[in-house]
Amino acid sequence: MDNSEVPVYARSLDRAYFIDNENKAWAFENQPLPIGYGQTISQPTLVVEMSQLLSMDRDKTVLEIGTGSGYQTAILAHFSRHVCTVELIPELAASARKRLDALGFTNISYRIGDGSTGWPEKAPFDRVIVTAAADTIPDELIDQLKPGGIMIIPVGPRSMQELYRVTKSPDGEIRAETIEFVRFVEMKGKYGWSCSGEE
Repeated sequence: MDNSEVPVYARSLDRAYFIDNENKAWAFENQPLPIGYGQTISQPTLVVEMSQLLSMDRDKTVLEIGTGSGYQTAILAHFSRHVCTVELIPELAASARKRLDALGFTNISYRIGDGSTGWPEKAPFDRVIVTAAADTIPDELIDQLKPGGIMIIPVGPRSMQELYRVTKSPDGEIRAETIEFVRFVEMKGKYGWSCSGEE
């Protein structure tokens, strides 16, 4: 896949379609917006950037931690062979699945539950993308990443996180590169801030 295809497809997606509350009117703005339950839909430029950093193609399987509205999921599904997406909040998972089914996607597997430790039954994955901030890079997600794989994940404290591009070499060596500083909502579960004692 040519990475230039990602912004073209993202522009064809009406972000308002993925928002069910009063913030729908602001969907055209390049900013994160609340979608309920303490969660947000990221700004389109960051969604596009994270998708491009994954270097996807239609032979790849992707694990997404945090289905949210389904906006990022739609882009992942369009450019990969299969997406396994995990959402902790049942109401968000149900509404996202309804939207994605209506868009005609048939290459998405859904799971409701704690995604902080991945989806072992579906592993390994060519790509992993995390849309909530972790206190540290989860060992389980590293283990579920195939050799030669790429993971995009925000890591750091509540105030600000580093967006990491993590790569696993064919011989299993892990390398983490900082792309930029970002702010995401907390990853719940084992690797969240609250589990590390941060308030």
